[in-house]
Amino acid sequence: MSFSLDRRRFLGTALAGAAIVAFDPLRAGWVTAAEAAEGPPRGAVAVPDLDGELTTDPAALAAVADDFGHLVHRTPLAVLRPGSVDDVVALVRYANRHGIAVSMRGQGHSTNGQSQVHAGVVIDSSTLDQVHEVRADRVTADAGVLWIDLARATLAHGLTPPVFTDYLDLSVGGTLNAGGIGGTTQRVGMQVDNVLALEVVTGRGELVSCSPTRNRALFESVLGSLGQLAIVVRATIRLVPAPTHARTYQLFYSDLDTYLADQRRALAEGRFTSLEGQVQRTAANDGWEFFVDAAVYFTDNPPDDAAVTGGLRFDPARTVTTDVTFLDWIDRLRPTVELLIQLGIWFLPHPWINLFLPASRTAAVVASTLAELTLADTQGPILLYPFRPGRVRRRFVQTPDEPVAFVFAILRTTVPPTDPATQLAGNRALYERARAVGGKRYPVGSVPFGPLDWVAQYGRDFPAFAAAKATWDPRRVLAPGQGIFGPPR
Repeated sequence: MSFSLDRRRFLGTALAGAAIVAFDPLRAGWVTAAEAAEGPPRGAVAVPDLDGELTTDPAALAAVADDFGHLVHRTPLAVLRPGSVDDVVALVRYANRHGIAVSMRGQGHSTNGQSQVHAGVVIDSSTLDQVHEVRADRVTADAGVLWIDLARATLAHGLTPPVFTDYLDLSVGGTLNAGGIGGTTQRVGMQVDNVLALEVVTGRGELVSCSPTRNRALFESVLGSLGQLAIVVRATIRLVPAPTHARTYQLFYSDLDTYLADQRRALAEGRFTSLEGQVQRTAANDGWEFFVDAAVYFTDNPPDDAAVTGGLRFDPARTVTTDVTFLDWIDRLRPTVELLIQLGIWFLPHPWINLFLPASRTAAVVASTLAELTLADTQGPILLYPFRPGRVRRRFVQTPDEPVAFVFAILRTTVPPTDPATQLAGNRALYERARAVGGKRYPVGSVPFGPLDWVAQYGRDFPAFAAAKATWDPRRVLAPGQGIFGPPR
């Protein structure tokens, strides 16, 4: 067995300077240079040459054995910090040959261990962080680029991606795995619906360029596939002319049915460029109130407020309207996040549940859920806003089978002495309530889930999803943390 260290810049194991040079399948562990010099274990296989770093540093392992949920902790064998796309290809091919599970991790903002892998390798995408050419209608970015950085790069050219998630410190590759929903989804679909081309590494270790005209089957399948088929390493994203400002509207309601009806009217009439909304407890903590959280984008001519809000039945005494820059609007959560970090709340458990409900059943599900929520259940925002499932065109992003659906997300924070297990049980009960009326999960949250639940989630699309998995990741080495094709590992 040959151990060439040229081009390798491996960090140490627990012993400083103990470089990794091979994998021992029998003990499912790594062989260091020192061990190899004394005689490598029989059957040990040299690791491939890499441009980046493969590390077993305990701090690196601990970092990727956690996520924003702080609920699940699976420790990998190693972390790859790729120096190039070639490193991802080499690692996945190596994993295929030797039965090692692999997961790509962006910013770790999922909440239930989705990007974790026990006794495998986590690829840290943050080292793949280049924004490439910005053209009049598109930009190409590596998987580890943050959306805030992509926004700044494109706004410098007067351009912008059509859809942003509410929080911009997420990676391009991470949101394209899930879907990427935001306030403009009601008009232009999710982030996955605004991708023009991809470079991916399949579960077989093949680097493939794909688009609607090239390797179309893979392109259509991999977007929103939860990392099951291939690892997105680069994406070309559609751009549109950027506005300079946004006029924001917060419209308050005391009645759920009126709020939902006005949200649907605003959606149907295209009143807002960005349309979201929330549920919150009243100031007296004796019930619930609802507010539309929306914006109209503009550059030269501000919108006519009467035309935007006329006929809607909100409380005019509490209306809040503000003009902000477009960048301040899309990055509006930053001050709140910075405060939560300062207070330490950001680092508490977050057993989120994110659902898509058919509009015809939204009022019943939301009303029954709000009647049961305690103050401890609501330490965090509750989102409630409409979109059109027909605008979401990627095959494996699951939405209700109705013309209009509502996002219903309880973004819980577990504040002691509340037990996260209790909140997880509540998530499961709410999911079953939603599933019974045709609802679907947006699978970044924390719901106890097994393989049969995934079959129900994908419904008639599951056979095609399983076939795609068998085609592109036949050894099932990719993204086992979701638990779709067996227990998470």
